[in-house]
Amino acid sequence: MDQQHQYWLELAVRDYELDLQGIVNNSVYQNYFEHTRHEFLYSRNIDFAQLHREGKDLIVSRVEIDYKYSLQSHDRFQVTVDLEREGHLKIVFNQSVFRIPDGKLMARARVYGVCLLRGKPVRPERILDLSRLGLE
Repeated sequence: MDQQHQYWLELAVRDYELDLQGIVNNSVYQNYFEHTRHEFLYSRNIDFAQLHREGKDLIVSRVEIDYKYSLQSHDRFQVTVDLEREGHLKIVFNQSVFRIPDGKLMARARVYGVCLLRGKPVRPERILDLSRLGLE
């Protein structure tokens, strides 16, 4: 699972994330994806709070999620991140959730991000060192 991805994070399902059917509620996957993106960026020394103080913001403009199978109580899983550029303004976070230990794909997402400088969209390289993200 993790050897082929730019970044991965291991997590476990908590009981309060379950819905009436005893599976992880669909909205919770957004939290898993977001937490992993943030950890990825922090691992690359990108500090959201500092960027914001400088008038630079990283925002999500679109999310597409394909749910394949449902995680259940106490399942352990890995969330991955792989980046690509789309056009001049967008960075796309390709993310997946794999159950541990069998590696079964549970969900996949494409999360589109844009960079703002004082509230206006700008090319990511104007506010980020893209080499830190593996995008050059």
